[in-house]
Amino acid sequence: MEIWSAAILLFLIMDPLGNMPVFLSILKAVPRERRNKILIRELFIALTIMLLFLYTGQTFLAIMNLKQEAVSIAGAIILFIIAIRMIFPAKGRSIMGDTPDGEPMIVPLATPLIAGPSLLAAIMLLANQDPGRLFDWTVAVISAWFVSACILMCSGKLYDLLRERGLFALERLMGMILVMLSVQMFLDGVIHYVKGV
Repeated sequence: MEIWSAAILLFLIMDPLGNMPVFLSILKAVPRERRNKILIRELFIALTIMLLFLYTGQTFLAIMNLKQEAVSIAGAIILFIIAIRMIFPAKGRSIMGDTPDGEPMIVPLATPLIAGPSLLAAIMLLANQDPGRLFDWTVAVISAWFVSACILMCSGKLYDLLRERGLFALERLMGMILVMLSVQMFLDGVIHYVKGV
């Protein structure tokens, strides 16, 4: 996988456009002057979590005795479920379920909304597939995070520009792309497993 394709995959899993209404609703009770400070803090916490999983994921897989194919297939299933929720969301609920009100700290903004289970599984999968390219994967992680951070930092303005219909359409489009990526990940995992048997 190339750096840019890995970055796009991670960006789609982060789904900043889909999470934008959730971020706005969580931070609505927080004074406007505090919102950006909280968002910056949560974004950097999420980046730290992602890089931690990138560099220690290989060790974790070895300790748990997990094969690459199992991680690929499990990641594909999680991605598929999230993509289906993006395309057919439950009424009145976010993609990740209910979130608490008030000023957040780590949960739910940093994790699971930015650095969620499917993203961390995908990052571990990248590190496991080609451990010699950790620098490339670091660039991909930081690139996807940076674009997501820019979108989330401009969430108020973007929401005013796109409105609910625009965000609705973009989220469905990202969901469709994610469905295709998850199916490809699943097929790759099955093919590698069959070849290894």
